[in-house]
Amino acid sequence: MRNSLNKVMLIGNVGRDPELRYTQDGVPLATFRLAMTETWRDRDGSLREHTEWHTIVAWRELAERIHRVVQKGARVYIEGRLRTREFEDRGGNRRREVEIWADSMLLLERRSREGQGNSAVEGATAPDVPYDADSPVSPEDEVPF
Repeated sequence: MRNSLNKVMLIGNVGRDPELRYTQDGVPLATFRLAMTETWRDRDGSLREHTEWHTIVAWRELAERIHRVVQKGARVYIEGRLRTREFEDRGGNRRREVEIWADSMLLLERRSREGQGNSAVEGATAPDVPYDADSPVSPEDEVPF
């Protein structure tokens, strides 16, 4: 199908500082986990909460900018698309992970390493190339805010 849409828009809190790596060709790649927490009241009036975690992947200039300005706990808006990646974990098991490949990012809070400046960060569309990475970060390693 030629006319399809793969678009994701998320607002959440960064679970840990973004990690910056480079592909074998020297292309910058930043990854981080983003937490979105829903709260609601159940039938008994008790407050309930559920946190959903997503892995965010950014490429090139956007990756470098995210690495400079985004810190753990920052509230960000991410716009991108879904990508599924298959890999072998350290135990030799075949795994699949759905990631959000960021096309743009907007820093919603001023928890940045650069201090003052424009909080809007725009980026180009992510390339269609896979990358090597260790097994994904465990949500137990991160704390939502």
